[in-house]
Amino acid sequence: MAELSANGLRQARRAAGLTQAELGTRVGVSRKTINTIENEVFVPSTALALRLSEVLNLPVENLFTLSKSIHEAKP
Repeated sequence: MAELSANGLRQARRAAGLTQAELGTRVGVSRKTINTIENEVFVPSTALALRLSEVLNLPVENLFTLSKSIHEAKP
């Protein structure tokens, strides 16, 4: 099964000049939530991923990718 990877979030946040706390405040979550997403401990909901995308002014696929293609996944 494909898993979501937050490999672009930390880089995008830093490029925007935001701390984890500032980004969390802007999207309505705690600094710890941003930290756990960046460290791939927690997978954000679709709504949160879209809010992060909006605040960082980037397409959601620039922030999150699938670690395994859904086309490679076996039924």
